[in-house]
Formats: sequence, C-alpha cells, structure tokens
Amino acid sequence: MSVALRQVKANGVELNVALAGEGPAVLLLHGFPHTWQLWTHVLDGLAGRYRVIAPDLRGCGASGRAAGGYDAGTLAADAEALLDALGETSAAVVGIDAGTPPAFLLAVRRPDLVRRLVVMESLVGRLPGAEEFLAHGAPWWFGFHAEPGLAESVLTGHEDRYIDWFLDAGTLGQGVDPAVRDAFVHAYTGTEALRCAFSYYRALPESSRQIQEAVRTARLTVPTMAIGAHPVGSALEQQLRPVTDHLSGHVIENCGHIIPLHRPDRLLALLEPFLAPAGSRGQLQHHGRRQ
Repeated sequence: MSVALRQVKANGVELNVALAGEGPAVLLLHGFPHTWQLWTHVLDGLAGRYRVIAPDLRGCGASGRAAGGYDAGTLAADAEALLDALGETSAAVVGIDAGTPPAFLLAVRRPDLVRRLVVMESLVGRLPGAEEFLAHGAPWWFGFHAEPGLAESVLTGHEDRYIDWFLDAGTLGQGVDPAVRDAFVHAYTGTEALRCAFSYYRALPESSRQIQEAVRTARLTVPTMAIGAHPVGSALEQQLRPVTDHLSGHVIENCGHIIPLHRPDRLLALLEPFLAPAGSRGQLQHHGRRQ
C-alpha cells in the first residue's frame, strides 16, 4: 500500500494528511496521543476499496500548531473544510477518542456530507448514558491536562515515558510497533506540542456545550456504529442511542483503548460490512454485540 502525505490548508490551519487508495472517501480522525499513524494496520484493508483520508488533527503531528480551535465544533469544521479541499462531497467518517466528538458534530450538522459514521472509545460530551462509566469520576489525566500550563511544564523532557504509559495501557500491556511508538513520541515532544495536545482537554467544556446544543435541535440521522473496548465499553453506545436514528453497537473483548493498533483485524471485520456500498451489505444491526 502506498501512502502519500500532503499539506492541505483547511479552515485556516495547515493539516498534514495521509492519503491512500481510490474510491468513496473514508475520513479517519485520531485521538491522543496519536497521529495519522494510528491507522497503520487498517490502511491496507480500507485502501483497496476506498480513498482513505487520515489527517493529523490541528496541533498534532505535522499539522499546524494553531493557537486555538481545539473544541469539537472547530475540529468538525476542519474536517468539513478538508473534505472540500480534497474535492469530496461525501465521506464515511471514523473517529476514536478525541476524534469522536468532532466526527459526531460533523454528522449531526452535515448529514448530506457524512454517509456513515463510526465512533469509538470516547464519550460524547455530557449526554446521558455514561453514568456507570463515570461513577468514580473521569480518568485521572483529564484534570491534569485541563489545568492551563501545568501538564506541559511538568512533562517537557519526559514525554517518552508519558506517551509509553498511554500506549501500554491502551493495548493492555502489549505495546505498539516501535516505529509507530517513535512517531507518536516525536509528535508529542516539546512544550508547544504538548500545549496543543492538552488544549483538546481544556476545550472540553465548550465541546460539551456544542454537543448539547446540537442534540437540542437535531438528531443524528446517518447510519452510525459505536465500537467500545476497554475501558469505555458500551458507554458511548448508551449515550448515542436516544439521539440516533440508526445505531449499531459493538464491544470488542480483550481489546484495549487503542483499537486500530491493538485489534486491527477485529476492527476491520466490523468496518468492512458497515462501510460497504448500499446493496452489498446486510441489514443494519440495532443491538449491541460482543466481538
């Protein structure tokens, strides 16, 4: 598989974008601490049938270090502008972790643009349904990252150990390929790189407000799949079910948070029938299944 890297101006920021394959567009939105290389092990499986578009989100990897705009609404606008700049008028959108809220907002706002939505291992704002997951509070790093200026001042010079913790925890101790690990560490090394990464957490209150406003006036009408693993499980599906017209939910067993690197084959087994063109797939499931 051949991957081409391009710099694309979208919504006022230069985005580094990995492009592979030809066909209907599939847009892949990563989370923290990832870059487009999160999708390394699923690109081959998708690029044989689709035009895969995998950007580094604003402030991440080789994309521009924007001063602001890390709320879900602006990130959704980045994705919309990127598709437009690449000449795409329709795309399936796949988001994980921090890529899930903007993927959700884009699908709610532009159902004419998003033909299918896949979201993974995240919560969508403060929508009801995640009470059990949040019974003991949000994960510890959310508060640490949210305090302006703190985490980057503490972590600068120790980025590799910090990133390794997330990669080990997110694969249940298995770790990731050394080349991917090194790319992630490089992407998040330095005070400015860390500031951008933690700006996603500092924007969470605004992102939650945007999501709440979106579901107050509209429903998610595009066919949607919610995929959980450890630790989020079915919490995302439970949040989406009351506001989504066509939802399937799956939990991948014995799988850590970083699904595309930990269990890429199981992820592809779910994506392939769901993303397939109309007429070549079975009826959408309306219940959760454990994989």
